[in-house]
Amino acid sequence: MENNKISVGLDIGTTKIVAMIGRKNEYGKAEILGIGKSKSLGVHRGVVNNITQTIQSIQQAVQEAEAEAGLKIEDVTVGIAGQHIRSLQHSDYITRANSEVVIDEEDIDRLINQVHKLVMLPGEEIIHVLPQEYKIDGQAEIKEPIGMYGGRLEANFHVVVGQVSSIRNIGRCVKSSGLELEGITLEPLASANAVLSQEEKEAGVALIDIGGGTTDLAVFKDGIIRHTAVIPFGGNVVTEDIKEGCSIIEKQAELLKIKFGSAWPGENKDNEIVSIPGLRGREPKEITLKNLSKIIHARVVEIIEQVYVEIKNYGHEEQKKKLIAGIVLTGGGSQLKHLKQLVEYITGMDTRIGYPNEHLAGDSDDDIASPLFATAVGLVMDGLKRQERRRVEKEVEQMEHVVEEHSEDNMTHEEEDVIQQPKKERKSFLDKLTERVKDFLDNAE
Repeated sequence: MENNKISVGLDIGTTKIVAMIGRKNEYGKAEILGIGKSKSLGVHRGVVNNITQTIQSIQQAVQEAEAEAGLKIEDVTVGIAGQHIRSLQHSDYITRANSEVVIDEEDIDRLINQVHKLVMLPGEEIIHVLPQEYKIDGQAEIKEPIGMYGGRLEANFHVVVGQVSSIRNIGRCVKSSGLELEGITLEPLASANAVLSQEEKEAGVALIDIGGGTTDLAVFKDGIIRHTAVIPFGGNVVTEDIKEGCSIIEKQAELLKIKFGSAWPGENKDNEIVSIPGLRGREPKEITLKNLSKIIHARVVEIIEQVYVEIKNYGHEEQKKKLIAGIVLTGGGSQLKHLKQLVEYITGMDTRIGYPNEHLAGDSDDDIASPLFATAVGLVMDGLKRQERRRVEKEVEQMEHVVEEHSEDNMTHEEEDVIQQPKKERKSFLDKLTERVKDFLDNAE
């Protein structure tokens, strides 16, 4: 099988690192060929804090995926999250030299590049600049300005900011694992692509991805991303609390959480008890499930309330910004029993658990369609999209070449128009970021 048709997503998380190999099948759905996962050591709250350990974990996950798919992996699409990510709203405008000419790609690029000149805190860099809506000569709510006339073009932007060093460290780990960085994507965006339908994004929806170290939020409305945030807590703090509260070791706490944990304490009777073997010949410990769910409940409420503050920051209480599709929960932490009910109770919004099967081929494994792998599936899809874009760009170049040759043979203008050119897509800022990280790594060697 030719390698240019497959894409590899690498989800470097706090609890696990997942490498996933996928390709597009004939129906345009993503078919997963191989998957490898390893325990993530060296990542804390979404940020790499031990390069050597992270490299080992990446290599282990990649080898597993390669063995399952029978392919060698070269390029990967990586997700970035972590507590250093924040987002802000910003509006900017350009005045066009000639309003008799219609607005084109270059005008929009000029406007976007202007946003990149915003002054950030030291060590921060702009990761994403996402135009929300445009205004031409004061006329608001324009979705697509290309092809329109106007002198002053302005737009509201959703700007995502992160720490340069954290992003470079991830690049470093990928490169030292013997892999090439094909693309970088914001993890909340990747998860959203994997679990949300287009209708939900139109109606208005908040995606909450509860990972081990962080909880990511992405808010969509009218098909456009409106707000992103990363909250520096996830499933791990719940495990920590159980460990502390019951004085048991982490492994036992994690198992307790997965097997018997519930986010709703009213559920359990007082007499339901789990017995946990003591360490090295000590007495076993008895833990009531009621206490267990009280501990979990307290921490989960805290996480959800912080996310809800972010949803309010986006302004979902305004009529125009209402999130009709409510909330979608995904990530490993979304598998906690009764979490959906708790979220509905706290926020008063409709909630469902999001499985990344929106774009997967029909015969995929149930394991892959688990919320655990939402980000990885999203990254694979992102890689596939990126390849599609590159193919189109190549075609465009070849077409331009053909047109030039024909023009020399005195082709009339009508004939030139007949040769239609595929539309070249705007390079997203993430592609530029990837290139910058690559350059930095190459020069740093």
